[in-house]
Amino acid sequence: MLGSTILKHRQHVGLQKLSALAGITHSSLGPNKKYKFVQDDTGGQSALVCSCFRILENLELTCAVGQLVYETIQVHQKVYHTGSGSLLFFAGVWSRAALECLQRGISVAHIISAMSEGMDICLDVCRKCSVSAVGLGVEQSESRTATSHASGLQLSKKPIVEASQASCHLQGTTKVCYKTLNAIGQRKIKLSRHFCKVKSENVSTELQPHQPKLPDIAPLAEGLSHGYVDAMNLVVEASRIQSQNNQKDISCSTFDITKVVTCVLPGLPEDQACVLPGCVVLLSSEQASVAHHLTEQHLKVALINGDLSETYRHLGFNRPAGIQCVSDQSDLSNSSKEQEWMEKVVAILLNLKVKLILVSGLVGEKVIQCCRKHHILVVGKVKASVLKAFANATGAIPVSYTTQLSKHCVGTGVKVVIWRDLSSHDRKPLTTVNISTGVNHELVTVILTSCVQGKLQVLEDQFWACAYRLHHVLKDKVLLPGGGVTELLCVHHLQKHAEHHVKHNGKKNGDSVQQTKAETAANPYRDVVLHLMADGLIDYIATVIVNTGKLSKVKAWTAVSQQLQDYNESLDITAKFSQLFLEGDQEDFLIPSLIKTSEAPAIKIYDNLSVKQEAWRKALDLVFLVLQTDAEVITGIDQKTDGAQENLMVL
Repeated sequence: MLGSTILKHRQHVGLQKLSALAGITHSSLGPNKKYKFVQDDTGGQSALVCSCFRILENLELTCAVGQLVYETIQVHQKVYHTGSGSLLFFAGVWSRAALECLQRGISVAHIISAMSEGMDICLDVCRKCSVSAVGLGVEQSESRTATSHASGLQLSKKPIVEASQASCHLQGTTKVCYKTLNAIGQRKIKLSRHFCKVKSENVSTELQPHQPKLPDIAPLAEGLSHGYVDAMNLVVEASRIQSQNNQKDISCSTFDITKVVTCVLPGLPEDQACVLPGCVVLLSSEQASVAHHLTEQHLKVALINGDLSETYRHLGFNRPAGIQCVSDQSDLSNSSKEQEWMEKVVAILLNLKVKLILVSGLVGEKVIQCCRKHHILVVGKVKASVLKAFANATGAIPVSYTTQLSKHCVGTGVKVVIWRDLSSHDRKPLTTVNISTGVNHELVTVILTSCVQGKLQVLEDQFWACAYRLHHVLKDKVLLPGGGVTELLCVHHLQKHAEHHVKHNGKKNGDSVQQTKAETAANPYRDVVLHLMADGLIDYIATVIVNTGKLSKVKAWTAVSQQLQDYNESLDITAKFSQLFLEGDQEDFLIPSLIKTSEAPAIKIYDNLSVKQEAWRKALDLVFLVLQTDAEVITGIDQKTDGAQENLMVL
């Protein structure tokens, strides 16, 4: 994959590989993402991908930098399910910035110091321009007309333009209704191949004394769809069903992502996607016959936390040491032992009158067939959160082994309903079954459908991205202005700090001169590094604009540069800059004076505070790790041309 990239072996090869690897993220940024086919040359198989994480997952990354990048993206994706493309993009542009600094003779220590300061500036901008999701959701909810309320919680596929609450002027004070706790302490670089989960800077929200209600989810979801309107519609519908089944407070919208599951159905059109209460699973024709027998009955359920097999042992189990099998008929003994175990399991289940078993791990085919003979339905690979939901609803107690089951561990009140027979839509005869406990069950299943088999994974990723964006905004209680506005504000402040460093360098006025001299002595290249970091942010904004299909890369850079030149903190930058993404006439992009900021309302596009901050942190940590590794272990250094060799430790 990196074979087409020319690497200069006398420079920092790791940074060059990181920059080259980040090039694959360009098409996965912005609302209009492009599909790609990743083909295996040896086996001939291919995969349809649309996100940075799936591209990396299907590539054979043999170099150390590639494996490090994949592990970093994997950890971020597991927690946030969104923002991986931005993470890798910024790792690429900031690695190029570090390379540029090295070529100018700037030491590694000065690069790390200045980039860390630049990151602190960007995080401070995020804190100051963030807005309260509570106030935003309540205000937009109250402003909705009766007509829009009657149309349900569905989102519009056209961008809804309204007065933005995300305008921030950054004039030393913030206008949000909460206080921000600034983290104290220096940034620490984690020199590990496995990045630890860094806790985002907590933003504590102190609600006003008479806050009327919790935020309405629909208007918040609208600004967080990021082009995935259909997927976000499903998220909002799932929230609506959970709110209806919420016994605690039916007056407010809720969204519990731990009680949401997905079920992908091949062979059906995409417009047949829907949300159903309960847990919908796919069953084979053999298991479907059992489900038909159990339909409309009140079943007893057993919950198994682990694999349902004779050889399974719970995590932490220590096998007896020093025992060896010396029998010549080991296979026969194992087979008879397994058969004896299955008979014992079936006897326990029949004694307790259990007709449904939900297993979080794997279930052997022999076990399924054995239970099928006694009309016992076994469902494997059930999420742990689903087991917990059924445990709360039925009174069942999850156990690790079936031998632990007793009448106190068995739950009651579960129903099995045949939802749809897909035998005619797919080569394999499959049946969808809805398992639920009736009313007041917050567990919901999102049905994702497509006639294209390879697109199902993409649709599932898009749904979870939208779901976790909504989950994080409800958790953070704050939002960031989206559409590149936050990045543009960061560019402005980075350039402002860099210019301040240069301007005050030659002046001779008192205390400010002494402070500037001290900063210059500590890091004389601070302005250069900050400017290069700002260029990386501009590159990100321009790339997103290019992916909208409206401007070329050169024109996008020109438009962003003009906006920065005309920037005035007394104006609403969100109203002005957001036109770059949704304006129809391309020529208007290059003539900012034609955009009337007093008449053009801001576009309602938002980003997650915690996701953006964590993506930036991980990107910079990745650059620092590769930079320091290159600095400590470098081969083929030209001692005559490497001006910063005194700062390197060559092994």
